[in-house]
Amino acid sequence: MQCHNMTEKIDINKDAKKIVLVGNPNVGKSVFFNALTGAYVDVSNFPGTTVDISSGRYKDMVVMDTPGVYGVSSFNDEERVARDVILYADIILNVVDALHIERDLFLTQQIIDMGKPVVVALNMMDEVKKNGIEIDVDKLSQELGVPVIPTVAVKGEGIEEIKEALLHCARVGNRLPIVEENLQAVRHLVDEDSEALLVLEEDESIIARHNISGIKGMREQIYQARRERVDEIVKKVMRQTNRGASFSVKLGRWMLSPLTGIPILIVVLWLVYEFVGVFVAQTVVEWTEGLIMGEYYYNFIMNLLEPILGTESFLGQLLIGEFGVLTMTPIYVFGLLLPLVVGFYLVLSIMEDSGYLPRVAVLTDRSLNYLGLNGRAIIPIILGFGCVTMATIVTRILGSRRERFIATMLLALTIPCSAQLGVIAGLLGPLGIKMTALYLFVILLVFAVVGTLLNRVVPGKSTDLMIDLPPLRLPRIGNVLKKTYVKSKAFITEAGPLFLLGAVIISVLQYTGILDLIADGFAPITEGFLKLPRETAVAFIMGIIRRDFGAAGLNDMVSQGLLNPSQVVVALIAITLFVPCIAAVMVIFKERNWKEAILIWVSSFIISFLTAGIVAQVIV
Repeated sequence: MQCHNMTEKIDINKDAKKIVLVGNPNVGKSVFFNALTGAYVDVSNFPGTTVDISSGRYKDMVVMDTPGVYGVSSFNDEERVARDVILYADIILNVVDALHIERDLFLTQQIIDMGKPVVVALNMMDEVKKNGIEIDVDKLSQELGVPVIPTVAVKGEGIEEIKEALLHCARVGNRLPIVEENLQAVRHLVDEDSEALLVLEEDESIIARHNISGIKGMREQIYQARRERVDEIVKKVMRQTNRGASFSVKLGRWMLSPLTGIPILIVVLWLVYEFVGVFVAQTVVEWTEGLIMGEYYYNFIMNLLEPILGTESFLGQLLIGEFGVLTMTPIYVFGLLLPLVVGFYLVLSIMEDSGYLPRVAVLTDRSLNYLGLNGRAIIPIILGFGCVTMATIVTRILGSRRERFIATMLLALTIPCSAQLGVIAGLLGPLGIKMTALYLFVILLVFAVVGTLLNRVVPGKSTDLMIDLPPLRLPRIGNVLKKTYVKSKAFITEAGPLFLLGAVIISVLQYTGILDLIADGFAPITEGFLKLPRETAVAFIMGIIRRDFGAAGLNDMVSQGLLNPSQVVVALIAITLFVPCIAAVMVIFKERNWKEAILIWVSSFIISFLTAGIVAQVIV
């Protein structure tokens, strides 16, 4: 924060009344602070931290500005500082972003529960009007039990009313019933109600400061009650209208309503499929893989090395054979993978930068609840279509271990990565709409059934969706291109060495004859239960190394006429539900404990072959 030149040191003594400004980050507290204090400002580090605290005078009172926080606790330095300053406050000026009151009122209610006199500045009311939202300020004041002043601080609107309220109207608000009922049990242990609340909320610093032991905390119960109370208040005081709202605001609301949001999502997904699954996977890849890498590069490398190495020797097979390090690896990495990955991340970056992705999370929240997930899980699910390995890491954003396990299981089982998806789209295209619809139906059915079963049998409780909705805007080309470049580079850097390793392993297995032995071992399953040619087992083995290898192996079998349309669908179902590649398995073991990882791995095998086998018995 920019500070005025200090003409004298502010003396904060015990006798002066203290007004403390509290609010979430970026709600405009500094404007109120400057309006109250004028030119006399002191900025210093709070003791024991690197956090700056600004202080000044308003009349005969000291005004202190705290860091922007979402709650008062001891989770980080900013929250600890805000908590300690509030403890010694006489009056709290709580600045709330009116456009996001469902988020900001959680902190408001927590301050009210501390028993401090509060004035609420309901700031950014001009943005509320622009977004076609109406807030019943009087009703909000009644529900909270404290003065609520509508303001547009940057324009000076409501500032004088705030000053008047600080002098004459601040009062203690309506505590949560659960807080009121349990404060008495800890009041004798601490000096004030504010500290008593923090003891109930299991604030370790306050408990240690007063050397308290044997008190059963209620943090989760209080937090849940506070969240429910805030949601209840918002429903009573806020109403969305289209009066005065811009087109982008209206469009954003249409995206959230199931009646209009689902058709919009279907259109968006269709456009994504047309771009990634058709244009990139077929047109672009035909040029990059078929012409540039598959013809020009392949002919160059073969003409250069085949006369020297031959194709029968071990070195020849390793470098320029069917799965060669210098043939298959660069052709698939740069000819197939790179265009698909760039295309997918370009689309994903556009969805992120435009503000559409969080709206997809809200839209899908209710449906994902049936699977034990909330709408935030749609983000790793969508990322999984780029790379399941990366998406597994992103499951960290989910709120509970239970959700992370369910999401990881569904990712590993039912979500094909972008490179595999491109090959799948290419194989399904010539089969027609019926076969494509059958494939999609089976994969979606497995996704829904497995998710529903996991929701019922996995112990624990999933968390509720809490997500900010940024305004819809046109994506910035620079941001989109930068995100696409960084993510694509990171993926290729990670995938390239693994493709190389996969090529070496497959070449060694092929040269030593082990690949044929494994294929023979799988024969009862592939030929008997799945009704597929014996060679399909090789594609499955390749899929363990990289999912793309497996899909590519099926592509080669189709080119050789070894699979009929029904067998193609069965094989694609099996390889989609098949155990994820080595990279994804390694990350699953890293992110989950070994028991969960083994369960996911073994379950993928069983569900994959069982589902594909049932389909094979019906259609082949």
